[in-house]
Amino acid sequence: MKRKRRLAPSILAADFMHLQEQVDAAIAGGAEMLHFDVMDGVFVPAISFGMPVLKSVKKGCAIPLDVHLMITQPERYVTDFVRCGADILTVHYEAMKQPARVLEEIRTWGVKAGLAISPETAPEEVRELLPQIDQITVMTVRPGFGGQTYIPECIEKVRTIAAWVDEAGYAVDIEVDGGVKHDNIDVFLEAGANVIVTGSAVFSGDVKQNAEIFLQKMQEI
Repeated sequence: MKRKRRLAPSILAADFMHLQEQVDAAIAGGAEMLHFDVMDGVFVPAISFGMPVLKSVKKGCAIPLDVHLMITQPERYVTDFVRCGADILTVHYEAMKQPARVLEEIRTWGVKAGLAISPETAPEEVRELLPQIDQITVMTVRPGFGGQTYIPECIEKVRTIAAWVDEAGYAVDIEVDGGVKHDNIDVFLEAGANVIVTGSAVFSGDVKQNAEIFLQKMQEI
């Protein structure tokens, strides 16, 4: 099954003094999703932003918001994040005791359910959950910090999951998050990823031009 390739810039790397301007520039450059990293300082060491920011961004953004919850017990906040504007709500496998139940709850709200796995999680641990999700996010860096270099061993996870998805014919997007740059995106695409999350590589410098370069490479490879 051919999966549509999409660029999902992470606003965690944006300049919040000029957030609307930068979001508009990313969209003008071809971004079809925005990635929204929520961090609680517990599941990951860093703290980012939450529901008030999501609600504000939703008002000025016409493309889907891909909300990535890097928080403990994400089931506590499913309803709130959906109501604030999440179009895709992604929860971490490692942060839940009953992932199947949480994913089912997300879908009952009529939004897409995403499942993220950290570098230490083997793909075999989540294979049985693939029929319940719309997107799987393979973290290719340690979650919680931007600007890291991707972990090469994680590429094999992408390749394995892509093979399972294709073999079963699941309508599941495969997203990679961490260390993606203009000069290495081919590694992720060739492994089978079709949704690319990147932060500083889009939001540093000319945002529109950076997004255009990513889109061009995604079409060529």
